[in-house]
Amino acid sequence: MTMHPLAQFKYCPKCGSPRFVEHNGKSKHCEDCGFTYYFNPSAATVALIVHNDGRWLCVRRAKDPAKGTLDLPGGFSDMFETSEQGVMREVKEETGLDIDRVEFLFSVPNQYEYSGFLVHTIDMFYRCHVKDAETNPAVFETARAADDAGELLWLRPENIRPEDFGLLSIRRGVTQLLHKG
Repeated sequence: MTMHPLAQFKYCPKCGSPRFVEHNGKSKHCEDCGFTYYFNPSAATVALIVHNDGRWLCVRRAKDPAKGTLDLPGGFSDMFETSEQGVMREVKEETGLDIDRVEFLFSVPNQYEYSGFLVHTIDMFYRCHVKDAETNPAVFETARAADDAGELLWLRPENIRPEDFGLLSIRRGVTQLLHKG
């Protein structure tokens, strides 16, 4: 039996009533104040950054979940920012690189465990272009691991193994990117 995604939420977030009951497979409803809360996926971003020589920028995760495994730069979008702004911010935080243009590629649903809670996400993959990289390829060498990234690695696509990526959505996305050629 699958647990309702909101089973951990016992009280209505609006009025505090304990009469906060399953409404359907993705929501709970308060029998006292009438509030219905829908459990929608969180927006997350993933950056594909390709060096002028064809190598991809990968990171080694510094934190759980999947600490120590490979990942692509990215993370959760913040409130009041677009997904595009979110991926640009995350790349800056994790690598120090400035992104001046992004292209949406595809999305992959995911489940991400955080602090013992299963967060449903929709991971949006973007091709990210590093500012000034076309005229100054040395800008790629300024990248430094920070924030959630413990290490940066420039890997040739032919040396990338999806199974080395710790998060299922990233494995699926990397597989899709590798097969696009």
